[in-house]
Amino acid sequence: MSDYRVPFGDAEGEFTEKRSRFISHLWRVETETEARAHLEAVRKQYYDARHHCWCYLLKDGAVRYSDDGEPQGTAGQPMLNVFQRQEVTNVCCVVTRYFGGILLGAGGLTRAYTRGAKDALDAAGVCRVSLWTLWEVPCTYPLLERVKLDIAACGGVVRDTVYGADVRLRAAFPAGGAEAFAPRLTELSAGKLEMTAAGEEYLPGPREEEK
Repeated sequence: MSDYRVPFGDAEGEFTEKRSRFISHLWRVETETEARAHLEAVRKQYYDARHHCWCYLLKDGAVRYSDDGEPQGTAGQPMLNVFQRQEVTNVCCVVTRYFGGILLGAGGLTRAYTRGAKDALDAAGVCRVSLWTLWEVPCTYPLLERVKLDIAACGGVVRDTVYGADVRLRAAFPAGGAEAFAPRLTELSAGKLEMTAAGEEYLPGPREEEK
């Protein structure tokens, strides 16, 4: 499996276009069940809204969208296009519309729903899911804070800490991170500490900077 992009977090957004109120919600999801649960929650929260247009796109290939009563092709597909253009997957987005009494026309609706999805994605941010290596890192109490700083400096994260006579950290590193950290641990401990491999896992990385 290769790297792929997902939303960094969940997000909301809102704007008004010709008195129609558009409310966006976006989530990172792993399954269709998750996506549909978010959709139902929005429908219950905004039960009096006229339209709840939505889309979701999953890594396993599932792609679904709905115009929910808007003219065909003016809502769900334009929303989906936002995520496809950015190559973002495992995402669910719902844009709720309270009709303001003024017709927007097909072009106006397409622009509004596109904006709703894009605003939500901009707010959520994007990160890359890639293969990280997992490591058991032994540590003495005097070195604990320094070791944590060095793990972070090499792009790693501490996922768990086990306290006993000494400390054992469970750390994850992106590509190249463990190789950069190992000599630091050796230097810090004067060669007395050595980390051991504990597997690998696909994990989301930090939020990508906007280009």
